[in-house]
Amino acid sequence: MNRVFIRGTFAAMLLAAFCAPAVSAQDTSAKFIRTSNSQSFDNDFTVAAEKTVNAVVCIKSFASQPQRGYSSQGYDPFDMFDFFFGSPMPRQQQPRRQQPGKNEPVQTGLGSGVIITDDGYIVTNNHVIDGADKLEVLLNDNSTLEARIIGTDEATDLALIKIDANGLSPISFGDSDNLKVGEWVLAVGNPFGFNSTVTAGIVSAKARSLGQGGSNGKMGIESFIQTDAALNPGNSGGALVNLKGELVGINSAIYSNTGTYAGFSFAIPTTIVKKVITDIRQYGTVQRAVLGCTVANLDAKIAKDKNITAVKAGVIVATVSDRSTAKEIGLQENDVITAINGVEVHTISELSEQMSKYRPGDTISLTFYRDNKKHTKTATLRNTQGNTNVTKKTDFSEAGCIFMKASESTLQSLGLSNGVQVVEVNPGPFKDSNMKAGFVITEVNNQIVKTPEDIEDIYNRVIKGDGDKLLIIQGVYPTGKKHYFAVNLEE
Repeated sequence: MNRVFIRGTFAAMLLAAFCAPAVSAQDTSAKFIRTSNSQSFDNDFTVAAEKTVNAVVCIKSFASQPQRGYSSQGYDPFDMFDFFFGSPMPRQQQPRRQQPGKNEPVQTGLGSGVIITDDGYIVTNNHVIDGADKLEVLLNDNSTLEARIIGTDEATDLALIKIDANGLSPISFGDSDNLKVGEWVLAVGNPFGFNSTVTAGIVSAKARSLGQGGSNGKMGIESFIQTDAALNPGNSGGALVNLKGELVGINSAIYSNTGTYAGFSFAIPTTIVKKVITDIRQYGTVQRAVLGCTVANLDAKIAKDKNITAVKAGVIVATVSDRSTAKEIGLQENDVITAINGVEVHTISELSEQMSKYRPGDTISLTFYRDNKKHTKTATLRNTQGNTNVTKKTDFSEAGCIFMKASESTLQSLGLSNGVQVVEVNPGPFKDSNMKAGFVITEVNNQIVKTPEDIEDIYNRVIKGDGDKLLIIQGVYPTGKKHYFAVNLEE
């Protein structure tokens, strides 16, 4: 027997309509419910869809070579948390195409983006555009424009790109903090290249942690909106909207062992999106504030062991770093953080989402419990270096050093198997470290370097990362004398 299940309130109404006893027109004592005016029917999906489809675009990325093992031939079907579902089509559906020329870029990915200004700023996922040599944006009216990258943030998997256009239809931002579990949402994107596809679902959970944060020293997202709106390859970077057509999240990941939708999808909330794209536009890079303490989720076992009875949920402090906001506040081991600026935080993921709203230099109030007594204190947030300085985007050329690959004769004379030689030292952090021309660099931050591009790659990772802005350089002078330099990249 085939079974049909009808969701929620609508099912109750249908059952009431078919199962209620008949009532005559003369029975004035009967009470009628005008279902056409009920809240369920006021929330029409078509309104939200009409407000959204023109603000969602298709993004095609092209590169000379496929990046990170992901190519136009498909995606890894065994990636449980598929953050990279940007391939145009699965392998079995990929149409045959002519082999491109040797230097001709090939399409390496396909995703979605959301127009946020009428002059062409578009927010998407970092993994949609990562490694691309060329970006094409297909608008809902079928016009195609090339885009340039304004800025990216690998930690939150967000990117801001720009097309040269005016009079576009930007999306309206909503407040993801106001979303409620069980609320209807729509996902709009380009799954498998099918433009302007709309799917519906409910908010299944908020502040969901996927355990992805903290990898590679990054402060990753630990606070997703979980929905059951169907997402598939190509939806990445698309819009998650409420029934008013307001953006509440950027679709980013699915939970799947097949690479396609399997019941759960995840979006980056707009509380994070707005902060990140504002920082990228204003500073060129994201300004991150940290409390400066290690924490754990309070559970029943910890509460019993620590004799914590005043609260049942919160974030318990394990250690406190020097020169940090937590130190300034006076946090101690076993304190339980329960709110930031009056907003309750019950888990690390909720704490992470609240912290993502602020920059170094902002003042916050922190509510915590110590010995089962409530305290609220204010302090100024700091960055990972323990200060409130603005982090600015810097180019490798600003380092003030010119490099070249060390010649075979130089390497042989010094007994080296690899190295990059300093040709010229101009004003900048390398000169400040007293490095001189002729020095042959063999390692940077414990990584072997063979070409100037290797040094530039390490430099860029340090600048974009959340750790100390420092290069520890090892090498040899032409005289054979070994030397170490500490190059401070912080302004």
